[in-house]
Order: sequence, then structure tokens, then C-alpha cells
Amino acid sequence: MPGTAPRWPKGSAGLAAIVVLSIALLVVFAPARRAVANRDGLALTAALPDRVPPGVVLRVGDPVTRWIFEHNGWDRKLPFRIQWAEITGGPDVTEAFHAGVLDVGFGASVPPIHAVWMGIPARIIAFREYADRDRRQAWVFGIAPGAKIRTLTDLRGKRIAFSPSQVQGQLVLDTLKAVGIRRDEVTLVELPSSIGGDVYTNALASGAIDAAPIRNDLVAQRYLRDYGTDGAQVLRHPAFRDDGTNVYVPEATLADPGKAAALRVFVRYWGLAQAWGNAHPEELARGYFTIKRGLPAADALVSARYITNVSVPRDWAGARAYEQGAIDTIAAETKRPRLDAATLFDHRFETIAGDAAASTGGTRS
Repeated sequence: MPGTAPRWPKGSAGLAAIVVLSIALLVVFAPARRAVANRDGLALTAALPDRVPPGVVLRVGDPVTRWIFEHNGWDRKLPFRIQWAEITGGPDVTEAFHAGVLDVGFGASVPPIHAVWMGIPARIIAFREYADRDRRQAWVFGIAPGAKIRTLTDLRGKRIAFSPSQVQGQLVLDTLKAVGIRRDEVTLVELPSSIGGDVYTNALASGAIDAAPIRNDLVAQRYLRDYGTDGAQVLRHPAFRDDGTNVYVPEATLADPGKAAALRVFVRYWGLAQAWGNAHPEELARGYFTIKRGLPAADALVSARYITNVSVPRDWAGARAYEQGAIDTIAAETKRPRLDAATLFDHRFETIAGDAAASTGGTRS
């Protein structure tokens, strides 16, 4: 019923217990201030080192960037080694940071914030956004068959998937606010979307929830393809931003002078990778999404276009405002302390990716 505490859909109690226990252990055992490591390493206010010493390894969780690097031979030009990891999604990146097995994560607005709240100080070192964000939404609301939701105002009294550690949680709360629905007028069903693949679309199709934010790419298309004849539909959310994505790292990684120097080089190549994707969406679709991931050609192109036509700004004022909005939205719901978004960014990196993207014809802003 509306106003009840967030709960898991029927049949997922075991999975919920595992996730809750994992997060609880993360909170208990995460150092109160892992930034203490900086006392014995490179200060966050110090200039980035110019030289990468021998033997440096960066552990990076970004499969698409890996393919672009290897496809262009950039990985062989680096003065350090990258150990790539198949780790994506905010909860998984946070767990990997906590375990000390990942140096670089990639995620939307909320994961870097949530990492800090979990006791793992992290900094954003690169940011991208849609170049056409006034015409394109990264997320839409999937509506379950039989939910009797025709417009977003019909969400009142419904069960909505909610993940406080991911951008999906922010999307839900911002949407409710925009359409004038109070938090106690809906039931938020707490369910991390990265667990078990298409968790949100499966929960929608089974009737466990009535609505959920889903990616406005192949996920939404497949949902309509598979369940549209049963009454499934998607709705656009109100006109607020949902497109920002970050490269972020633990402060402990930045405290290592060798890794800090390597990150300076990595971010430059990451900027080049965004420009390359903008210029070669069909090649990215064929090489990564079809050959590497096995998607049919049409589906592969949808996936490639979802992550291309992006801008890499040299000025992070807009990015800071975007992150502050996420902080203010999620903190109020989850009773977390309000953060100053400026403290999430390592401004030593601010222009590096943008300069690189612009140097090869990428969109500069």
C-alpha cells in the first residue's frame, strides 16, 4: 500500500537478503575516512605527476572503452598497463572499490555520491553528457501490462522500482516531484537494477511492480517487443537531465603518485575514445556489440547510438550542478548527509578529456 516502507518483489527475499547483508558489511568494514591514506601519498591539492614510473597497473571497469582502446591500438601506446575488469553498475563498482580490486569506475550521477556515503571517498576525473540532451532522454519509465498507467500522474498509488545507489532512484524521485506526487502516495520497491540482468523488465512483466525507470535503448525496445502485445508501454519522464556519466576513482588511487600520473594519461585517451565513438557509431556497433557481444546488427546499432553523440565539457560547472541535484534528491529520501558536489570532482583533470575530444573533432563545450 502507499506509504509502506520499501520492499522487494515477491520471490526475491533471498536475493534481497544477500544484497542487504553485502551493503551492511560494506558500511561496517569500510574505513571511516579512507582519505587518511593521502597522508602518506600524493596530496589531492598537489600537481599531477608528469612521469609514469615503471610497473604501474590501472584496474579499469569499462568494457566499451576497453574495446575502443584495443581496436585503435592505444593500449599498446600507454606507459602503464591496464588490467580490464567486467565490472559495471554503481553497486558493483562500489563493492570493487571497497575490496581494493578496482581503480577506475564508470557510472551515472548517483554511484560516486553513494560511494562517499558508504565510506569510500571518491573523485570524478572525467564527465560526459549527451550533445543533443534537449532532444534525447537516456531513461524512460517502463509500465507493466495491466498497471492502468496512461500518464505519469497515474503513478499515484502504484509500486515503483527504486534503487537508492543508482541513477534510477534519482529519476523516480525527480519524476514524482515534477508531477506533484508525494512520496507517501506510492510504494517504492527497493531493487538494484544490476542484479541478475534485466531485473526491472522482468519484474514489470511478472506484475511484481507497476513502473520502473529503464534504459531508453535496446532495453526499452526489447521490453516493448516482448510484452507490448500484453499491454506494456513506456513513458518519457518530465523535462529534467538524465544523461550525465562519470569516470570516478577512489581517493586512495589518487594518493598513489604513479597511478595519478597514469590516470592523467588514461583520461586523455578516454576523451579520445568519446570522440572516436561519435565519429564511428557503425564501427562500434559492428565490432563491439555484434562481434564481441553477439547482438544482431540492428540491435547493435541501437546500443551504439545510445552511448555516442556525446559532449565532453572542459568546464565542469554544469556537471557540478547536475551532481548537486542528484545529491539533494537522494540525500533527502535516504537520510544521508548533504554533500557539496564540488568536493566530488578532482579539478586537476577538468580540461584533459575535453581537450583530447576536441582535438579530434569531438564536441567541445
